[in-house]
Amino acid sequence: MLTISEFGRRAGLSHKALRLYDVSGLLAPAQVDPANGYRLYDEAQLERARRISVLRQLDMPLTTIAEVLTGTDEDALIRLDRWWAAEEATTAARRATLQYLRDRLSRSGTTGLAPRPVHTRDVPATKTATIRVDTDQQMLVGMIVTCTDEITSYLRAAGATATVGSWVIFHGAVTPEAEATVEICVPFDGLVDPSGRIGIRVEPAHREAYCTITMDECAYPRIMLAYDLVYDWVRSSGNPEAGPPREIYRPDCHLLPRDEPAVDIALPILERNL
Repeated sequence: MLTISEFGRRAGLSHKALRLYDVSGLLAPAQVDPANGYRLYDEAQLERARRISVLRQLDMPLTTIAEVLTGTDEDALIRLDRWWAAEEATTAARRATLQYLRDRLSRSGTTGLAPRPVHTRDVPATKTATIRVDTDQQMLVGMIVTCTDEITSYLRAAGATATVGSWVIFHGAVTPEAEATVEICVPFDGLVDPSGRIGIRVEPAHREAYCTITMDECAYPRIMLAYDLVYDWVRSSGNPEAGPPREIYRPDCHLLPRDEPAVDIALPILERNL
């Protein structure tokens, strides 16, 4: 058995950190002396402690660390890769937001979004696997990446085939100050049952108005200009809205050049009776 000082020295963790991990349930001591309250650790706990230390250096939240360290090493690797992909996507979105602000400051009076047409199309009924979550603007991109990967991994394990693209339906206004419900949707072929937070439903057939933007233009707040474009077109056309707005992502859109078409901003509509 190791004292908290010796264990902390060998694991690279402070007394304060070890007490925090004990309280949070991440790393409880093997024994606590009932007479004096001294914490004692088993040498076999060093590997877990070192993993926690490394994950904290990545600024991973404690709740996420608990998820990563649950189960086998193979499970941990999947959860780690999923979290890191979300972090990289969030960083890319923040970088694009910074560039948008720099452009606006250096070119005041411009719209911030090049002119483009709004089109309409008919969308057939589509079987989808979905996850609904509440998120704010800061967490949105990482949440989309994480949930999309979780859904596609589940579909693959269930023997189903994810079809082209994915989309996110916004059931409320997601802002930097307020959370709202979003629904991450992945279309698929095959027979799959719901599992945990993954639901299975059919997206109804509908008609929608949309415009296409690049990955750079997808960053907040520039993306709001594309929403304005679609909403203004729908109002001027006299076609009533028929559902919540959505962002429709082309396959592997994050791998496309930042200035190539990658995402459709869409709004379901009802055809105006002539």
